[in-house]
Amino acid sequence: MSEENKIEEENNNKKKMPVKKRYIFGTIALLGVLTAGYFIYDYLGYQTTDDAYVETTTVSVSPKVSGQIVKVLVEDNQPVKAGQVVAVIDKIDYQVKLDQATAAYEKALLNQENAHANLNAANSEIALAKKDLERYENLYAAGAVSKQRLDQARTNLESKQAVQTSADQSIFSKDPSRNAKVADADLNVLKAQKRAAELALEYTDILAPIDGTVSNKKVEVGMMVQPGSPLFVIVPHNVWVVANYKETQLTHMKEGMDVDIKIDTYPDKVFKGKIDSIQRSSGAKASLFPPENAVGSFVKIVQRIPVKIVFTEEIDPSEYKIIPGMSVVPKVRIRDFENKNKNK
Repeated sequence: MSEENKIEEENNNKKKMPVKKRYIFGTIALLGVLTAGYFIYDYLGYQTTDDAYVETTTVSVSPKVSGQIVKVLVEDNQPVKAGQVVAVIDKIDYQVKLDQATAAYEKALLNQENAHANLNAANSEIALAKKDLERYENLYAAGAVSKQRLDQARTNLESKQAVQTSADQSIFSKDPSRNAKVADADLNVLKAQKRAAELALEYTDILAPIDGTVSNKKVEVGMMVQPGSPLFVIVPHNVWVVANYKETQLTHMKEGMDVDIKIDTYPDKVFKGKIDSIQRSSGAKASLFPPENAVGSFVKIVQRIPVKIVFTEEIDPSEYKIIPGMSVVPKVRIRDFENKNKNK
């Protein structure tokens, strides 16, 4: 058989391809087009970005009083509860100061007996001084004593009255809010000093301010610490996502929209969330050195706006450890949100 005959025979076989196979290939092609169209439609219903990270607000733990650390009760990456003692400062000096303040306060209370006795003595002396003045006034009227002696009697009475006033001010008033005395003010000072000493002693126990996990521990037994010096950081369990979307992606984005969250650490898991808020300034505007665009070399750059996304599902920390700084890819479902609002 010639070469030309073979080619002609193959062409005839192709033309005789069963109709069933033609339908199969056509159906496959149609399904491929529909599938591609669905994915394109689905993709256009989302806004996504890979410029997103897990975020939280860490709390630095610092002492309120100075002293030597005698106990450290936590380690790095250890979970703690709010109010838990995490370190202890030497208490001896602060206990002594509290004892001194307590003694001064109690002494002021005990001195009230002496104050009442002094007031009674002053009252008696005034009564005697008044009788002496009355007697000298009668003698002076009769010409039996000089004017100088009468003046001495008056001065003696005024002196005793001054002593009485001082003695009265040394006694606590029954209602300090209406008629406060010097003794009340002195007692308040001693009471405040005693309270300050009590607080200083309490502050030697350094407490965890929030629930969370210890991180970046810098304290050890024997260290001398000062108020405000950082000992370690507590990372709270509450975390969220900050996604930096391009400004052109925010056209239809609103608070409350559902978000699918994929964390690089767990690629097979899709976490559920929603938009909590959209920052009122771009990332560049909120930076330490915001750009100055009023220059001749201005080049327009698409800005990114931070969007806060919160998780809406309960996350088991034993199964998923979502750590601040992890990379995230959030997908905001814009079309679903718009459809819900239309149905309402």
